[in-house]
Amino acid sequence: MKESTVTIIAEAGVNHNGDMSIAMDLIDAAAEAGADFIKFQSFKADKLVTKTAKKAFYQIRSEKYSCTQYQMLKRLELNHEMHQQLMERCKQNNISFLSSGFDIDSIDYLISMDIALLKIPSVEITNLPYLRRIGKAKKSIILSTGMANTQEIQNAITVLTQSGASKEDLTILHCNTEYPTPMADVNLLAMCSIKNQFKTKVGYSDHTIGMEVPISAVALGATVIEKHFTLNRNLDGPDHKASLQPDELSEMVRCIRNIQIALGDGIKQPSFSERKNIPVVRKSIVTSSDIKKGERFTEKNLCVKRPGTGVSPMRWDEVLSEYADRDYA
Repeated sequence: MKESTVTIIAEAGVNHNGDMSIAMDLIDAAAEAGADFIKFQSFKADKLVTKTAKKAFYQIRSEKYSCTQYQMLKRLELNHEMHQQLMERCKQNNISFLSSGFDIDSIDYLISMDIALLKIPSVEITNLPYLRRIGKAKKSIILSTGMANTQEIQNAITVLTQSGASKEDLTILHCNTEYPTPMADVNLLAMCSIKNQFKTKVGYSDHTIGMEVPISAVALGATVIEKHFTLNRNLDGPDHKASLQPDELSEMVRCIRNIQIALGDGIKQPSFSERKNIPVVRKSIVTSSDIKKGERFTEKNLCVKRPGTGVSPMRWDEVLSEYADRDYA
């Protein structure tokens, strides 16, 4: 990840619907929008979920087909060849490939692809053997914390670091896993609490409608922003409804880059662009009537007016103790 800029992850997730042509178009759109990474999801349904597991409510609500969670995920798997094709398309578009692995075999495969970092999805934060495997890889790690409390975050950090991960290479993302997340449940200040408590880099993984929350997260100190996007919110699938469309993703990236520039260095001083205004709009001490040499300066014969090219009004008390050294008009 870049140290000098906010890292923006365009979360394609499973919004490819198992169709490689859609996945390729998602890569093109993310690159065009200016995202740093595009992220998919790597899993084998047989290793991720039992065949009788129920779907989450948002998955039921957003899919028109009646099926089990296993059947849904089986449709959305990406095999190894697909991963290679997606990475190659990313290279062609100058955008970094990223994927969340949801089982140890998928993590091992992603490590073999020599990807830049490992992303731990919220659902794996209490998966001890999974966390140990991630820690042993000794790569940069992004940890999402949806559904987690601070003790569970601490437990995960402990497992990761004891397994070989460096805390300096860890970024913790505040997250809420409801799709879409109600504004009242965002609790964005929790990201600041995570930073203060765990002394790590922080970011935000967003599932709200719109883009104002991730933009606000940057203003609060997020170094990583992750946001779902889709080619069309009307497509069938579990995550489309809570995703940005390509033009909205572009706008979010633009806003985040502007906010990052606007944050500046934190040193309060006149900016380069406004320095020219100082002599024009600030004020100086000037005479309000004729003053003869030797006459004392008073509140009756002095006042304060623009421009600010003379004696500063901050010297008012000092000037009132003096006598005119010459005649003043």
